[in-house]
Amino acid sequence: MKNKSQAVYQTLHAIYDRHRRKYPENPDSNQMCCMWSTDDPPDNIEGTVPFCDIEEAFHISIDDDQALNLYDMDLEEAANRIIKIMETEV
Repeated sequence: MKNKSQAVYQTLHAIYDRHRRKYPENPDSNQMCCMWSTDDPPDNIEGTVPFCDIEEAFHISIDDDQALNLYDMDLEEAANRIIKIMETEV
């Protein structure tokens, strides 16, 4: 399980890093919300490019409630939640 957790975290961190760089005002805090502008956050986050990338990378579907919860997590919490989503979608 630890290897799976590390792999999910590493993949998620790569996605995070790619999107966080688009917003230089965001700190590198490992908070999921930093993948979107913190100065002008989107009204709806479900279906945005970062979540589409996460869905594609992990072969999961993220609904609006899950998106809102993930948005408020740090990467480690989000990686664990993604694992749970993956397990329920098998």
